[in-house]
Amino acid sequence: MKCLALALLLCAQLHLLHGACYMTGVLPVGTHCQDAVDKTWHAIGSKWRNSACEDCTCTGCCQGYSTPVGFPDDCMKEFDNEKCEYKVFKKTDPTQACPFFASVGK
Repeated sequence: MKCLALALLLCAQLHLLHGACYMTGVLPVGTHCQDAVDKTWHAIGSKWRNSACEDCTCTGCCQGYSTPVGFPDDCMKEFDNEKCEYKVFKKTDPTQACPFFASVGK
């Protein structure tokens, strides 16, 4: 009985895994749909990444990157819009990368 209760509890938490996703609510026009951010058209069934670093389909988009957490206090994070990712580096020396031990999102 305890295993069943644990399984139900874990299943109830599944929606939290995709907290960075949303449904677009955009109806397709013919064989294509329009990205809400870039206003570009894409074939139904295709996948793309928009300029907001979201991975999208015609039905919705999800955050296309993770946010690092759990890095040393002498380090900082900065988002690279070109690569859609965070860089973690020393505050005193941006050329020296820092380790991070966890990330959230994606």
